[in-house]
Order: sequence, then structure tokens, then C-alpha cells
Amino acid sequence: ISGGKYCEIEGAPNLSNGDLATMVRNRMQEIIDKDLPFQRMEIPTQEAIEIFKENNLYEKKQLFKYRSSFYTSVYKLDDVINYYYGYLVPSTSYINIFNLTTFHNGLLLQGVSRGNPTKTPGIYSQTKLFNIFQEYKNWVKIMGVSYVGDLNERVADKSVSDLINISEALHEKKIASIADEIEARKDVKIVLVSGPSSSGKTTFSKRLSVQLAVLGYKPIQLSMDNYFVEREDTPKDANGEYDFECLQALDLELFNTQIKGLLMGEELEVPTFDFTLGKKVYDGSTMKLPENSILIIEGIHALNPELTAQIDENLKYKVFVSALTQISIDSQNPIPTTDNRLIRRMVRDYRYRSYSGIDTLKRWASVRKGEEKWIFPFQENADIMFNSALIPELGVLRAYAEPILREIPESAPEYAEAVRILKFLSYFRPVPEKDIPKTSILREFFGGSSFSY
Repeated sequence: ISGGKYCEIEGAPNLSNGDLATMVRNRMQEIIDKDLPFQRMEIPTQEAIEIFKENNLYEKKQLFKYRSSFYTSVYKLDDVINYYYGYLVPSTSYINIFNLTTFHNGLLLQGVSRGNPTKTPGIYSQTKLFNIFQEYKNWVKIMGVSYVGDLNERVADKSVSDLINISEALHEKKIASIADEIEARKDVKIVLVSGPSSSGKTTFSKRLSVQLAVLGYKPIQLSMDNYFVEREDTPKDANGEYDFECLQALDLELFNTQIKGLLMGEELEVPTFDFTLGKKVYDGSTMKLPENSILIIEGIHALNPELTAQIDENLKYKVFVSALTQISIDSQNPIPTTDNRLIRRMVRDYRYRSYSGIDTLKRWASVRKGEEKWIFPFQENADIMFNSALIPELGVLRAYAEPILREIPESAPEYAEAVRILKFLSYFRPVPEKDIPKTSILREFFGGSSFSY
């Protein structure tokens, strides 16, 4: 969050967060100045478990309890041995640019990135995103599944089905509460749903439609895909390729004109975009909103103010959907939310779009670039955020993702990334999909949903 990692220190001395930040920052700088080496060692997994046990690293002990490999890679810094998911730099002097400051009720640790290797990013609040992270963090803590090792224990003792049921019930409760809030606002006529790739926007929109119908509304789905500009008018990117993800690829004037007309009770001839011809086609299809209807508009630009600039703000209710992974590998190794979505997308692409694992991995950098430009800058415009991640989902997706990743040959440039994801998935004990409800957001990716897509 805010370009860094949010941290809370348990068992800290009775100090203010400001004093604590200063103390930790100074100690970090001392270690950096000493240029201590990070020593990577291969040790027997059982020996690693004993080390974690001796150092009260309970969640790491649980994590490695179910690992099938005989040896484990650990790092040694000075006299401290610990586990880190991934590779570390050769020595502490490489980490010479960082920032540690107070943030909400904890600390924010920022480093540099490949895109900006010379300075840390600025700090921006992202209050709504932070609050949804905290809400779910507290919830998984209450459930006793803060870490992957906790989840694996639930699989081992056959109680994971209860966890699935509770996770799905929480989703349904949140969606129902969103519908209740929409009803309470009275003036809302349009629900705008946005979110990054594979966040589960489509299933969320369908489940929200069900809850709105319970309240007496007639939800109408309106596809933004029918409002692209003609192919010859589509903007091109720096490589000369058509940029279908930019806002200007949409016919904003027509979109706003038709939305306003529909809200005024007009019957309008609506277009269907022919992707083969590259133009809108009018075949006589008309639309008129019935009484007590509400439009559901889903798309990557839904929260961009320019999309619906001509529509009264009081008529809109805005939802941002994302898969904000609720559990961590351990207390020092969070699970990147982008990995969660990448695995979802890979499974869906393979099953429904005939894309190979290589195809998905090859496109992912471009997808992420588009998200950073067109989606995430507008997430705080949302009236509410919905977390579509489910605690057991990576255990469920493992069975679908592993065969796809294993098809990638060593000669492919994407092989290294495939190996990384396979290693990541190996931490999760498989979770059978039979207990996943037919209305689950997860079904959007591996099939068996009761919804039509």
C-alpha cells in the first residue's frame, strides 16, 4: 500500500510509533553501513523447522511442516537464520535507499523499484484501500488463518470446508450490505463496477444483481464493449498497436448521451460492436428501462470520472473490486495480490480462451501496465471496495494451474516465472473444489458456475 509494505510490530516496547520508526530506521542504517553479506544456505527441511521452532517462528514451522522437499533454502545474516521467499541481494549495502515512517497505526516501509531505482515513492493515504485490508486482516486473525501454514492445518484436519462456507458467507453478506446501501441512497440509478484483471468483477456484478432483485429492483447489465469507437478511430500506443484499453477507445459522447436518454425513460436503439468489422452495428435492437430498474455497468474505466462526466453524481454508486489476498506466507513474507490475480487469469485463459500459460505470462506485463495507468489511480473514487479473495482459493487453484505451468518448456523466456509460481503454489496443500458453491467468484475462473458468462 502507498508503494510500500505496511507493518505492525507486536510485542514492541512502550514507545510511540514515531519513536519506534526512528529506532528501527537507525538500526537498519547501522546494518546497511556494515555491508553484511546475505548468505544463502541449503539445509535439511527438518533442520530448518527446528531452527524456526527455537526462534519462536511458529508460522514458518507450520509452513514447512507439509513441504515435500528434503532441503530448504534459508538465509543467514550475521548470526540470524531466517527464511525469505525469493532471492536477496548479495549484501546489506545494496539496500541503501529506503524510507520507514509512521502510517496509520503502524509503520510504512518503502524501497525502490525497477521503474524508479533512485528514490522511494511518495506517500499517499489510500484510506479506503487501507481500511479494506485491515478489515480482512482482522477477520482472518479471528478465524485463525493468518498464514499459509494455518490454512494447511485446516486442510489436514478436514475442516477446510467450514472455512470455505464461512468465507463465502462473508462475501454474500458484504454484497447484500452493498445492495442495502444502494437502496438507502434512493437516487441511485447506475452502479459502476471497476477493478483490475481477474478481480471477479463479472461474478460480483451478477451476485449484486441478485441482491438488488431481492430488494425489488430490476437490474439491467449494460456492456461497455458495445461503445468502442470505430477501428480507424482507435488510438494507437507507442508501438503503433491499437490501444483498446485507453479511455479514448470508447465513444464517450454516444455512451453518455444514451445513458442520459435511458434514465429519462426513452427507448433507444443501442449498438452492438462487431469486433470482426471493427465498427458499431445497429440491427434494430432497442432498450428501454422498466420501472424501478437500475443499470449495472462493469468495466476497467467505470470509476474514471471522464467516462460518465455528463451524468449527475447523485445517480451513481461506485464499487471497486479487487482480490486482496488475506493471508501471508508467514509474518515476513506477504503474498503479492498480483500473483493471486495472475493465477486466476492463467486458469481462466487456458480453460475459456484457449490461451497457453506462455500466452498469459507474456501478456501480463502489458496488462499490469494498463492497470497502473487506467484503473488504480481511480480506485479511491469508489463509494465502497469489495475484496473478492477467498482464504482457501490458492489451494483450490493449485490443481488447475500446475499442469498449465508444467507445459512451459525450459527453452521459453517465461520458464523462470513458471518455476517461481510453481514453487509458490507448492506451499499450499490442495483444497478440493467440490465444496466451492456454484455462485462463488472462484467459479468464474475454473468453471462450474450457475451464472452464464
